[in-house]
Amino acid sequence: MIASRLKEITSFIVMDVLEKAHEMERKGIHVIHLEVGEPDFDTPACVKAAACKALDEGHTHYTHSMGLVELREAICEHYEATYGVSIHPDRVVVTSGTSPAMFTLFAVMVEPGDEVIISDPHYACYPNFIKFMGGIPVRVKIHEEDGFQFRARAIAEAITPRTRAIFINSPSNPTGNLLSPERMKAIAKLSPHIISDEIYHGLVYEGKEHTILEFRDDAFVFNGFSKLHAMTGLRLGYLIAPAEYIVEIRKIQQNFFISPNSMVQRAGIAALREAGPDIARMKEIYNQRRKYMIERLRNMGFGITVEPTGAFYVFVNARHLSPDSYKLAFDILEKAHVGVTPGIDFGPNGEGYIRFSYASSMENIKEGMDRIERYLQQRRG
Repeated sequence: MIASRLKEITSFIVMDVLEKAHEMERKGIHVIHLEVGEPDFDTPACVKAAACKALDEGHTHYTHSMGLVELREAICEHYEATYGVSIHPDRVVVTSGTSPAMFTLFAVMVEPGDEVIISDPHYACYPNFIKFMGGIPVRVKIHEEDGFQFRARAIAEAITPRTRAIFINSPSNPTGNLLSPERMKAIAKLSPHIISDEIYHGLVYEGKEHTILEFRDDAFVFNGFSKLHAMTGLRLGYLIAPAEYIVEIRKIQQNFFISPNSMVQRAGIAALREAGPDIARMKEIYNQRRKYMIERLRNMGFGITVEPTGAFYVFVNARHLSPDSYKLAFDILEKAHVGVTPGIDFGPNGEGYIRFSYASSMENIKEGMDRIERYLQQRRG
């Protein structure tokens, strides 16, 4: 008998698209992948060298359950240099990717029936982390004309006695938009815990991202190395938490994860301290792709009211084509051979939208845009 809690867990629709695309590719069909949010760049050479050196030096054993103190110190140095916030290394817990950090925090924080406020649309997996622990995700709509930014007043109206936390994400997946510092400051004044997913920090092309810790010291932060440092397969993330939560978080680490990967942690130190030139190069290329994709999509008639300035996504209004984003995405895949993500994957308020990822080569993006343009011409014809 399968545990009842799994009945609440939904599939990750972007993976449905990807798996269908793989089936097509096995039949010899060439698919352009604009659905998956994974950097197409190689991991920086300094990171790979540090990983190889760690293996050669025998760093293949358990570390402290919270992670190497040297890496935790480097993370604190990064937040001090980037945002001017001071964090003690004892508040940092290194994890095998950001997803285990989310699992750990919600395991510690959420009782059955507790509510966590999230935006709608939102990263597809957020509700599942909350529901797996018996919590209730409370969706607050964000809107295209508002740049998909949370409104503090709308959040305040959703707060109840069961609210445990407000969960924000800036730059955002799926929208690529940032929360303004003014809105973050207003949200930080609300009474529940604040959780901030900052995994796309550093990938900002206009303006500047802000950590929630600039506005509230007792907030929780998720971050990691997958996106900015092109280290998705190395699985390295971290959680910054208030000191009073660390003992319980460490229990979860010890019992369920033992410790993060020893060799990869040493690669993470190199990523923070040596990969700056690589990041600058990747960001410049991402920005070129972003501008090109926005222009092409707008010219094709897709709605983009506020240009996304972070992450590597463009979330477009496609309601003029279909009210069913799931069917539309699979129609595009089958007829245009381009993988895109349906907006419904990101919550009910994402219905009618399509997410395009520009974490792909300019050559692929140009070909993908050409195919979409021909697809639209055929629909009109």
